[in-house]
Amino acid sequence: MPRTLESQITLEKTPSYFVTQEAPRRIFNMSRDTKLIVVVRNPVTRAISDYTQTLSKKPDIPTFEGLSFRNRTLGLVDVSWNAIRIGMYALHLESWLRYFPLAQIHFVSGERLITDPAGEMGRVQDFLGIKRLITDKHFYFNKTKGFPCLKKTESSLLPRCLGKSKGRTHVQIDPEVIDQLREFYRPYNIKFYETVGQDFRWE
Repeated sequence: MPRTLESQITLEKTPSYFVTQEAPRRIFNMSRDTKLIVVVRNPVTRAISDYTQTLSKKPDIPTFEGLSFRNRTLGLVDVSWNAIRIGMYALHLESWLRYFPLAQIHFVSGERLITDPAGEMGRVQDFLGIKRLITDKHFYFNKTKGFPCLKKTESSLLPRCLGKSKGRTHVQIDPEVIDQLREFYRPYNIKFYETVGQDFRWE
């Protein structure tokens, strides 16, 4: 990490941190005062999105259903598949709570980040202890992507939007498969809600 002055906040993002076993200990050893921000979304939607992105790069991979279950008839979900395992948030959070108090971790709702980006960013700014500088006036909704984007600023001639890999239409999944995965994730979701004291309403 770069050197940071007392008056500065240094941000760094890596999607895999939250699910990497060694990350909590390594970050704690670097700085136990680190504030952590985790964006979470409905784990079923997240798994489908993950699969859709992989499919765009590797069109010959097995079906979503085939990868999700060890035995679909028995309802045995394959937790060794990363797309499924990542959404077991309660499991990953346990590792972080061994090193960091809950007060140092802020959870951003991926769903609300789309429907109310200014509200979610307001809560992030509050968590970081900084003035609410990012507000509604900084966003516009991009109908093509289906996501809010940042309006152009004085330092940027163009608006900032998520990259090409974001916002693509998800593959169609059998509703029964979705229902089975919802049932699988339910106990993990409930434990996650209870631990963080926030109901994300994924059921």
